Amino acid sequence: MKSLVIVESPAKANTINKILGKGFFVKASIGHIRDLPKKEMGVNVEKDFEPSYVTIPGKEKVIRELRKAAKEADAVYLAPDPDREGEAIAWHIASVLSDAKPKPKAKEEKIFRVTFNEITERAVHEAIKSPRRIDSNKVDAQQARRILDRLVGYGLSPLLWKKVRRGLSAGRVQSVAVRLVVDREREIEAFQKEEYWNVALQLEGPVLPAFPAKLYKYRGSLVVNREAEGNERFLIRTSEDAGRITSEIEAEALSVSKIDKKERKRSPYPPFTTSTLQQEAARKLKYTAKRTMMLAQQLYEGVELGEEGSVGLITYMRTDAVRVAPEAQQWAREFIEKRFGKDYLPEKPPAYKSKAGAQEAHETIRPTDITRPPEALKSFLTRDQHNLYSLIWNRFVASQMSPSRLEQTTFIIENSGKTFDVRASGTVVRFDGFMALYTESKDEIEEEEGGILPHLKAEDRLTLKEAKPTQHFTQPPPRYSEATLVKALEEKGIGRPSTYATILSTIQDRKYVHKEEGRFSPTELGVVVNDLLVDKFPELIDIGFTAKMEDELDGVEDGKLEWVEVVKDFYRPFSHDLSEATKTLGKIKPADIPTDIMCEKCGMPMVIKWGRHGRFMACSGYPNCKNTRPLEGQGTEAPQVTDEKCEVCGSPMVLKSGRFGKFLACSRYPECKTTKPLSTGVKCPEDGGDIVERRTKKGKPFWSCNNYPRCKFATWNKPVPKKCPNCGAAFLFEKRDKAGQILLSCHRKECGYKAAVSPEQLSESLAGS
Repeated sequence: MKSLVIVESPAKANTINKILGKGFFVKASIGHIRDLPKKEMGVNVEKDFEPSYVTIPGKEKVIRELRKAAKEADAVYLAPDPDREGEAIAWHIASVLSDAKPKPKAKEEKIFRVTFNEITERAVHEAIKSPRRIDSNKVDAQQARRILDRLVGYGLSPLLWKKVRRGLSAGRVQSVAVRLVVDREREIEAFQKEEYWNVALQLEGPVLPAFPAKLYKYRGSLVVNREAEGNERFLIRTSEDAGRITSEIEAEALSVSKIDKKERKRSPYPPFTTSTLQQEAARKLKYTAKRTMMLAQQLYEGVELGEEGSVGLITYMRTDAVRVAPEAQQWAREFIEKRFGKDYLPEKPPAYKSKAGAQEAHETIRPTDITRPPEALKSFLTRDQHNLYSLIWNRFVASQMSPSRLEQTTFIIENSGKTFDVRASGTVVRFDGFMALYTESKDEIEEEEGGILPHLKAEDRLTLKEAKPTQHFTQPPPRYSEATLVKALEEKGIGRPSTYATILSTIQDRKYVHKEEGRFSPTELGVVVNDLLVDKFPELIDIGFTAKMEDELDGVEDGKLEWVEVVKDFYRPFSHDLSEATKTLGKIKPADIPTDIMCEKCGMPMVIKWGRHGRFMACSGYPNCKNTRPLEGQGTEAPQVTDEKCEVCGSPMVLKSGRFGKFLACSRYPECKTTKPLSTGVKCPEDGGDIVERRTKKGKPFWSCNNYPRCKFATWNKPVPKKCPNCGAAFLFEKRDKAGQILLSCHRKECGYKAAVSPEQLSESLAGS
């Protein structure tokens, strides 16, 4: 007789089958086999929310095969993933393997539950040696979440169909994520931009190189004073004041008043949790949370490594803990000493603290075998798999290395009357430590730590090469990126590691938010639905309430709370709010947008209306005139009117989107079908035409002269309407690295000018030019 092992996926089955060998056969359930029915709620509210589970369509054959295999086995080991979802899958499999009639105790006891944090020979054999029973608390926690989500979905969807438009749906946790995006958008819209100025200097001392500095204080007051609660006060608010102060600086002799040197340690970053992996993969690799988790699942379940066969390369990827197994720390220490030397090995392994409430039973995300560095696996992995594995491997090894030591030097520079204080800072890496292997990207570009400073001493006189007033504007909070939205969800307690990727993909699939240039903004539909829910279901999408629900589900898993009571406490107020909204809420739709376009049938003005499929153009003379037309290329958004006039009829041009990107079109379409590419504001260096953005058939952007085919100028790099500070050429090229930093370079190759700036610095520079 053989033992049967049941997992979720064929890839995982293949890896485990290779490890266990003779005496075992491994089958895959291919995910869940039972769930609540699709065409009805499947929850008996009157009978303690009893669920009615049905076989998922298409899984009948899988169940027959599992039952047949179980009858032939002397023991059955259920080995889905080690989390709530995996426990529920194991419970459902155990249920279908049991006959309808009661079985003898001996037969019932042949079904066991096993879990492992990594799919390695050691971990799998240890799990088989230490089987347990199914954890009913974990099953209850998953069941409670599933029922809560079903109650909300089946309650809100009919309401949204009646009051907004057909086909809509809303989720318990996803709706809170949409609220975050909508609230951030309103913060941005309400933000009042403030102008302020500084003075940038280029200085030279007795020894080279020359170095940049900034005005820090003027007559005892800070130029930029960062107060508590994130507020800022600015000393120089007008170009006139900036010019006057610049003239004062130019008229004074400058010298080094004091040199501050501070050595500080920078500790390594902890190894990855699900959240931090998704954030860093978004920042460094531009991967969505969904894509990251798909790749991590592949690395966890097993990848074919030639003669070795299928091997699990990382530990379980759904975790909020940073705990590291002692043996893994020891493997890392041996590797670090051999690869980098003793200086890179701390006396004791670093200890990292998981966030409150983390499931410490799980380990952090790390490689299963430290002696498999990324470069050794390049030929076996896809490019995306290799990128993610490299990120995980480097982060883990770096987390076990020594801190880096940095020396920050600040020159405090004053004039003889000490009326102003100029400062220049630079950082020197005295010992790179973990930075020899890994540095983390940032969500938002921070101030530079400074460049290389010359060797100066106190009282050295300095020569002012240039003093230039620089205009700045305060910036609104940025829209959420994949990384920052995942971070916000985690910090606010919304969802859990296993749900972040689903939340982000669901709110996009439902067309409540969309992503442009890597940032989320709400659609008009998303704003309408959000405002309805905030008004009629304030508790449901309250951030604090949603976080409390997550804590209560954790309490169910820990055996501290009964799942029925948790669901009951949620459903009472929700059911009341739903009943009130159904009775009192009228039809909701956004206001009509007037246009200057006249109806070709009756001459009345056309308006942009809201319909079942989004915005469309309709005659304001309805119902006497029923003329309508689609808004081409606009989806659910209203067209943006520009200041440009149509060259043919003189009507305003509107910004539209087509298969090859954005373009300008006459607002009188279809009477006037004039279109033109969107200009970058840069003139072609070859014939003086406008450089416009275009797209290839595959959607890749490029820029070319609008006089094509007469002029063949084209480039893959985005032109920026800013003169080269080195040679005075008419424009620069823009490139972005994976951290979001922008590299500007002169379009004249012979010039060679290059400079790195943040997106904020570039927009400030363009606004001031």
